[in-house]
Amino acid sequence: MKFGKYIDEQARPDWTDKYLDYSQLKHYIKEAVAQLESGSDAAAFSPRTTSLSVAKNHRESPEASFFTKLETEVKKISDFTEKLVKQLRAQTKALQVKVTADKGHQQTNDLMQEAQRLGDEFLSLEKYVNLNYLGFHKILKKHDKLMPHAPCRQFYITHLHQQPWVQGNYSDVLVHLSNIYSDLRGDTSGVKNEDSAQGFVRSTTKYWVRTQDATSVKHHILQHLPVSLFKKDNTEDEDGPDNQLINSVYLDNSSMELYHGRLDKKPNALAIRIRWYGSPEPGDTVFVERKTHRESWKGEESVKDRITLPKGKIVEFLDGTYTLDMAMKEGKFKTDTDRDTFRRFFQEVQQAVDSKQLRPMIRTQYNRTAFQVPFDATVRISLDTNLAMIKENTDGQPVGLLHRWYRDPNQPIPRTDITRFPHAVLEVKLSLPEGQTAPEWVTDLTESGFLTEVHKFSKFIHGTATLLPDMIAAVPYWIDDESVRPSMLQSAGYRDTHQAESSSQHTTVAPLHPELVSKPRRRTGDPDNELTHPLLGDEPTLQLMPNRNDVVGIGGRREKKKGFLDWWFSSRPKPMRMSNTTPRTTPMRVEPKTFFANERTFLTWLHMAVTIGTIAAALLGFSGSAQRSEEPAYGGTDHTVEIIAAILLPVAIIMCVYALTVFIWRAKAISKKQVGYIDDPRGPLGLAGVVVLALTAILILEVLDFVAALKAHHK
Repeated sequence: MKFGKYIDEQARPDWTDKYLDYSQLKHYIKEAVAQLESGSDAAAFSPRTTSLSVAKNHRESPEASFFTKLETEVKKISDFTEKLVKQLRAQTKALQVKVTADKGHQQTNDLMQEAQRLGDEFLSLEKYVNLNYLGFHKILKKHDKLMPHAPCRQFYITHLHQQPWVQGNYSDVLVHLSNIYSDLRGDTSGVKNEDSAQGFVRSTTKYWVRTQDATSVKHHILQHLPVSLFKKDNTEDEDGPDNQLINSVYLDNSSMELYHGRLDKKPNALAIRIRWYGSPEPGDTVFVERKTHRESWKGEESVKDRITLPKGKIVEFLDGTYTLDMAMKEGKFKTDTDRDTFRRFFQEVQQAVDSKQLRPMIRTQYNRTAFQVPFDATVRISLDTNLAMIKENTDGQPVGLLHRWYRDPNQPIPRTDITRFPHAVLEVKLSLPEGQTAPEWVTDLTESGFLTEVHKFSKFIHGTATLLPDMIAAVPYWIDDESVRPSMLQSAGYRDTHQAESSSQHTTVAPLHPELVSKPRRRTGDPDNELTHPLLGDEPTLQLMPNRNDVVGIGGRREKKKGFLDWWFSSRPKPMRMSNTTPRTTPMRVEPKTFFANERTFLTWLHMAVTIGTIAAALLGFSGSAQRSEEPAYGGTDHTVEIIAAILLPVAIIMCVYALTVFIWRAKAISKKQVGYIDDPRGPLGLAGVVVLALTAILILEVLDFVAALKAHHK
């Protein structure tokens, strides 16, 4: 479908004249191309001098008309977006006043519908912006394709990124809507409970979310959970954004011991990081955090603890010159318990840093939007957007020699030192009583098609695997997903050795601002000069993100079409059901040996089928070679052997077909890590029954033949 027609079909009827005039811009390009092909001098006419007192009377060229129209369209969309945002802000504030005034909750339904309308209006505006944004990309790409002598796409895309409707953050509208929904629901803070209550099933699930779906996901969540505003100067800014910038610098050593421990989920595997909030550079104090992995199947929970340290003391802390006594003198503790906790944590982390020779390796940076009722851990959700991973300490020197533990924010980041993750990351944490299922609205969200579950996804692991591929011995399973592949290639080097040497000399430290990041050059078509990542093959081997057509939206659950094999495996025989077990909701970790186990099972079945088939084929060959000159004296049949072979041969064929079908189905289920059973409790029973029936038929046939022979002998 032509994009101009696509815009017309997707356009909102009452906003028709506010969309990008794609057809007219395309018309100007065609005119400019025709003018060039005709050899007209008007296209090449471009005076290098001008006069303030001499009027221009030459006709504007089609290419000039294209750029004039382009600027007009950019301004039109910008003005319309700003106008609608102002209206939405005014309407949400007015609605907030109405909600506050309705103390008797007499108009709750009407106010709820009005809030829903405003949210839908905001989503429509975002769809309008995305559609036009895509249109600009396509028309500029078409211009450069048809007029390669005058490329403009790169310049105008950069210009487009500076526009308020592209760069602007209008999430304050969602913050106001969140407050409105919270008041209408009558949310109250829970009671803070420091005790680890038993009898609760805690689960954490991570999902990938397409960037264009992030607002829809936010809108659905805030209807059920309030946005948790981050405090600044002990106050909450309701007119500010709904997210907070978070930076985390992860420590590791030259053998990537912590990376491999977290990847393999070894018991007591550590992750040590230095985190700060709110700004690209750390403030006066930062958090030193430690995460310790525990085996959930043993009933243990992973532990996360942290302390605060002055920013200026981090280098000395990592170098070991900042001692516990010095920290205790400068620290402020409310209770003796806090003092003991600080002392134990400080000693353990500093000992781990010294014994393992840890140093800053990878930084993660993202904007986090959190949803939670205060002190209520039943449902907690966070959405991380603008996710980037950056190399730290590229010189590989000890922190004490460099006198800094994070990159200089005033220096540019080499392209090979940063990777930008293409999706947002949603994390859902549930703490439910045993036997209780997740709220229905959470189920609606997970089944909407907006989310793609990625089991045990880790920003630290992904950043390390992407940016430090030569230092690791194992990689996470999602690394070769087709949607992640382009972002990894943007951080990769060139095959050309000269380019690799040139790139390795760039050891300057880097800022976190996207506009300061060096851009990769355009591909030349030379295979020795193309971007290549050592972890990626020529083609992707995994597709985790579903097709865009599978997105059904909130509340529009799509009924999954189950085939015979899905029913065969999903509906368990009654003896297999356990009364006190909770169905698993997260996929199991898949290792390479799982695929080999599937192959071994297939070969075992195939071996048995071939054995039965060989016996049947041998019987047929024997019966064909036997020469019978006369009929049996007892009047029986002379085709006994052929009948036996005819019974056994279909059994062998059925076993081969069934084994192959199950092997292919199970291999797909394993590769997709889908939730559900992939064992086969019915297959062996069913085929054993077929074999028993076949052998029973052979026995009956032989008995009848033997009886007939006895009767003939007595006669």
